[in-house]
Amino acid sequence: MSSVTDAVGSFPQYEVFADDFLDHAQDGFYNAHYDRPACLELLGDVAGLHVLDAACGPGLYAEELTARGAQVTGFDLSPRMVELSRERVPAGEFRVQNLAEPISWLPDASVDRVLFALALEYVDDRVAALRELRRVLRPDGALVLSRQHPFGDWLRHGGNYFEDRVIEEVWSRGWRVRYWLTPLERTCDELREAGFLIEQLREGRPPAAAAEVDPERHARLDREPIGFLAIRAVPSRTCGWPAEVREGNHEGI
Repeated sequence: MSSVTDAVGSFPQYEVFADDFLDHAQDGFYNAHYDRPACLELLGDVAGLHVLDAACGPGLYAEELTARGAQVTGFDLSPRMVELSRERVPAGEFRVQNLAEPISWLPDASVDRVLFALALEYVDDRVAALRELRRVLRPDGALVLSRQHPFGDWLRHGGNYFEDRVIEEVWSRGWRVRYWLTPLERTCDELREAGFLIEQLREGRPPAAAAEVDPERHARLDREPIGFLAIRAVPSRTCGWPAEVREGNHEGI
């Protein structure tokens, strides 16, 4: 692990190992039995809803959302991830999109839910990205995001917990990644600045069923905040939308 410049940049890091990641995440403990259940629970009943899967990866969340009756639109920085999502979820619509740029192809207040799973730490201007996700979200909608638990990050990397910094490391499969380390209060502040109110925060205790898959990992994650956390946030009612949107008139949107 090494510290690098104060930016992650816009290179699609997962492009070079997209297929390998799909193989890993499809049934891997942390993705399939830990983060996905937490995010899906916070999203709630999505039947008949339009869900935006931001940083959709290979379509594993989108597949489950579609199975639960949602209309799914997704995007990712990696063209290969978008290809994998299209193959996995033919009913969805998927595009290549950089979160550093406006989502110009989605109108204001056009989706009911936004899922932003395990990608916040790869974004340099997180407030701007969150504001854009809020723009496309209906006033009565909700954002669900997950991220690495900052306490687990601090245990692994040390240093000043409260310092925002970019690190680069090589994961167990040889995947080289760079991402932001930020404290929990930073994520809360960024959500507030972007016009969200936190409704629920879950610190990543895995569901009981996950103990049958890997009892040792389940036991450790059930007692130590070293994995992921998930947040459900709702739009603030007082800023950001035109009056007709705030009042529930979505005609033409």
